[in-house]
Amino acid sequence: MTASRQSPFPCYAFVVSFVSEFYSLQLDALVRRSLNTNATAARASLEKTDLSLTDFAQLISPAAGELLEPLGRRSQQLTQQRFGKVIRLFAPLYLSNECINNCKYCGFSRDNPILRVTLSVEEVLREARALMEQGFRNILLVSGEHPKFVSSGYLADCARALHEEVPSISLEVGPMETEEYRPIVEAGADGLVVYQETYDQAVYADMHTAGPKRNFEWRMETPERAYAAGFRGLGIGALFGLGDWRLEALGVAAYADYLLRNCWKAQLTISLPRLRPCAGEFQPLTQISDRDLVQLVCAFRLMFPDAGLVLSTREPAELRNGLIPLGITLLSAGSHTEPGGYTGAGKEKLHHTQRGRIVELGASEWAAAGPEAHATGQFDIADERSPQEVAELIRQLGYEPVWKDWDAALVG
Repeated sequence: MTASRQSPFPCYAFVVSFVSEFYSLQLDALVRRSLNTNATAARASLEKTDLSLTDFAQLISPAAGELLEPLGRRSQQLTQQRFGKVIRLFAPLYLSNECINNCKYCGFSRDNPILRVTLSVEEVLREARALMEQGFRNILLVSGEHPKFVSSGYLADCARALHEEVPSISLEVGPMETEEYRPIVEAGADGLVVYQETYDQAVYADMHTAGPKRNFEWRMETPERAYAAGFRGLGIGALFGLGDWRLEALGVAAYADYLLRNCWKAQLTISLPRLRPCAGEFQPLTQISDRDLVQLVCAFRLMFPDAGLVLSTREPAELRNGLIPLGITLLSAGSHTEPGGYTGAGKEKLHHTQRGRIVELGASEWAAAGPEAHATGQFDIADERSPQEVAELIRQLGYEPVWKDWDAALVG
């Protein structure tokens, strides 16, 4: 990496980027350390107030899994100290399911023969207003990666249109250069979410067979480019079900630690999504049990007391209910993972793709699809409760549901 490429990034401290640090992590050795940890070492890490990555490895160990009750108590105490008894709610708003990447595990993958559409700015505003009628003031704009349909200019136009009415707007879109992000920030977007998907390079190469997403390092540097562009919220995570879950967790923890040290002006959130069924019928390569996920949430809370922990509708209602008191601070609710899912916007523009090529639907194909045809979603959700039902459950647990992330007027 050249010196000229380093200079625009104010969050880079004494290393060029997290990529440099990543290659010195020895994640495999940390996984072995985790698997070989005994109960004494696990309890010692549990009792610490300032944890290292080795301590985190010990907290996600099988030995620490036998300490789930004290681990949960400590996690709950820390969460209430830092966040109070508050759960923030957000909703994803899908802009487009067009994509130029082939990712074996994703419903939007280029070669999947699915119904696709990109919403106009007016249609995006219509979807957002439907979400606001349900109470949401914190909206995450999501799309596949396709510069022809989802350009920086299009995203800036969407953010600008929503900014007048929506207090908090974040993005989960294809990685861009810092200069491409800046107009989107200026238009009113607050945060950027990007998952590395997997920190196992061999698995990453196998899962991403075409498109710019094949570049492991380019994707890994995305949060730093976003920070340099002015985003004040950064979200990271791994997609559990691809690599070994302990290796993925350690990769996320190492990056979170790096961002907190080097991009400290931004608010950090960590997501823990598990693979869900989607178009293409991909089956998870690895498993992480509900119990493992509970342990992982608690370990992340002990390691990062001030980070937001996110749980989406990928997880079933009962598990989400149980995790609310243990460390989760942000929940999605009533989610749709297809463009136009909240209002039916864009249905008249649906088209079919075959190996990345657009094939307009003919009259007979429309008849076969039926009047209820809609764009294909990215994945199937597991928690189908309405936002109001989720909010009521939060209240029943003694917590307060908060629909807005923050007030722009209060942030300098």
